[in-house]
Amino acid sequence: MNVARQADELAPARRAVAIGTFDGVHRGHRRVIEAALASRLRPTVITFDPHPRTLFGNRVELLATVERRLELLEELGVEDVLLLRFDEALASLTPEAFAESVLRKAGAEIVAAGDGFRFGHGRSGDLDLLERLGFEVRRVPLVDSVSSSHVRRLLAAGAVRDAATLLGRPAEVEGTVVPGERRGGTLGFPTANLAVASELLVPAYGIYAGAALGRRAAVSIGTNPHYGGGERRVEAYLLDFEGDLYGGRLVVELWERLRDEAVFASEAELVAAIGDDVRRTRAARRPPDRG
Repeated sequence: MNVARQADELAPARRAVAIGTFDGVHRGHRRVIEAALASRLRPTVITFDPHPRTLFGNRVELLATVERRLELLEELGVEDVLLLRFDEALASLTPEAFAESVLRKAGAEIVAAGDGFRFGHGRSGDLDLLERLGFEVRRVPLVDSVSSSHVRRLLAAGAVRDAATLLGRPAEVEGTVVPGERRGGTLGFPTANLAVASELLVPAYGIYAGAALGRRAAVSIGTNPHYGGGERRVEAYLLDFEGDLYGGRLVVELWERLRDEAVFASEAELVAAIGDDVRRTRAARRPPDRG
């Protein structure tokens, strides 16, 4: 997949463009992208970084890093992505200027977007305007009340299986593996400690069953209250795995929330609880992928 940062970096082509922020690349986003993929023209995604709402002082807990978003788009069969930096210069463009300097310059003839898509200064442009400007517009209606905001609410409550239904795939948490306190190794369950970017959403505290690197994983999100911890940690115990993950990027699927964090009467009880978490992780079922 080719990734460009400016419209003129794209090779000349007649394009069907899917446009949106696509945070999480959920089922609704996929319908927009599929509308572009279904055309006879070269399928292309135009998306933005950072999230447009952050430019106006709003905090947005993202569902995926830009790197992960691009991976998900490639998995869908997208050939080209125009990843635009959303800054004051871009936000100040009139809708007509955006259409000419971005869409037309990129070679867009077909534009697919959610039915409520707005663009240009003050969000004053809409799909009707694009039609008047000569683009063929493919309007994609909302899918079963699927939205990034709804996914965020579910994950904040720990409802990872419900979130998977909206995403069309398991929820994820992503980070870089960094040294931790190495306490898990002394208990017989060595974990990968994830440093998660501050702009990413981390699901509710608790213990989860999931997977990473093709292995099932028991995942702890929280403060390790048994040891009086105060700082949030995301730790994944990859079952039947041996290897050095330090410094690497790790994407962890979250399949099922197993329980709350807890303080135990003894370390032996903690080890027994972790052993039960591992047993339940082995038995857990991955949420099905949905289109």
